[in-house]
Amino acid sequence: MGMTEIKTLDELVALAGEPAERTVCKIQDRIDEHARNLIAHSPFVLIATASAEGTCDVSPRGDPAGSVLVLDDHTLVLADRPGNKLHDSFRNIIDNPNAGLLFLIPGMNETLRINGRARLVSDAPFFDDLIVKGKRPRLAVVIEVEQLYMHCAKAFLRSSLWQPDTWPDRADLPSLGTILKDQIGFEPTAAEADGYFAESNRTHQY
Repeated sequence: MGMTEIKTLDELVALAGEPAERTVCKIQDRIDEHARNLIAHSPFVLIATASAEGTCDVSPRGDPAGSVLVLDDHTLVLADRPGNKLHDSFRNIIDNPNAGLLFLIPGMNETLRINGRARLVSDAPFFDDLIVKGKRPRLAVVIEVEQLYMHCAKAFLRSSLWQPDTWPDRADLPSLGTILKDQIGFEPTAAEADGYFAESNRTHQY
């Protein structure tokens, strides 16, 4: 299949154009009152990181809304919760502190984007403020904000993400146990694996 590849910035700009002045001007370097409000109402954030070699990773993070701490106009904190222990994001942050965040709020089509520099901490006075359901995290990610801006609603409107009538029937999609059974030859049956994951999700969230 033939592909026309864009290899230079000039080629990209010629095809896609330059951003409008108001788009460039919306980029801020601090957490203002509107950003604080959105962060406080967001239960779900994606964090993007890259290794020193440029290998990228995007990881979902979820907690009750209000769990992300805003320490000041330039600093926020995400608690780490139990996961798969691959620590892809953390390995990347140790090698390369640059990180990007995308905050989502259910039912809201606009998103908040933040770019900055990340570091890992294992303890700090604010760790008690990261306790959820009695569990204190062992690690947290501190983000020093360098860029912050709102992302428009077009992607969410095109995808109809928040419209339940457009969602696929869950029964038409394979379960995690079925997928892992086919991909890596899991020893338990798919049903047994699904039971294990359901119990783990129920009892090991924090």
